[in-house]
Amino acid sequence: MKPEISESHTISVLVDNEPGVLARVIGLFSGRGYNIDSLTVTETEHEAHLSRITVVTAGTPMVIEQIKAQLERLVPVHSVMDLTVSGPSIERELALIKVEGKGEKRVEALRLADAFRARVIDATTESFVFEVTGRTNKIDQFISLMKPLGLSEVARTGVAAISRGVGGLSSDS
Repeated sequence: MKPEISESHTISVLVDNEPGVLARVIGLFSGRGYNIDSLTVTETEHEAHLSRITVVTAGTPMVIEQIKAQLERLVPVHSVMDLTVSGPSIERELALIKVEGKGEKRVEALRLADAFRARVIDATTESFVFEVTGRTNKIDQFISLMKPLGLSEVARTGVAAISRGVGGLSSDS
């Protein structure tokens, strides 16, 4: 029998925007030993007091199904959508990346930033702060290229994701 392979999934959860909800969702993951690779949360519908939690996690197909089923059972959860399997979706992340250096390394950092469509949002005579957005693998690649050029600090937002086309996560569930 072939062992099941762990896969990365992006799960979007629509919840009531109230104290303790995020802790309950995170508790579901930590209590069962599931890892969270990325986590973003924001209020999406102010009048309805709803927030969207986007979680990137990895597991076998059976584990992913368990996670979704357990999330759906939490009281403040309105709906759960696995964007990895529900159809086409868009995922983006934003990163702020500080690179320190002079001379050729500085020129090379600017050249690579241009190739990655990263914007310079702060510059001194000894450093740059770049803003880069895109899929997680694009940001990972940009960071790895900046390491030998003087990478000194990174701040990342985590993945924001939404399904393409008509329909999506709704509070009607």
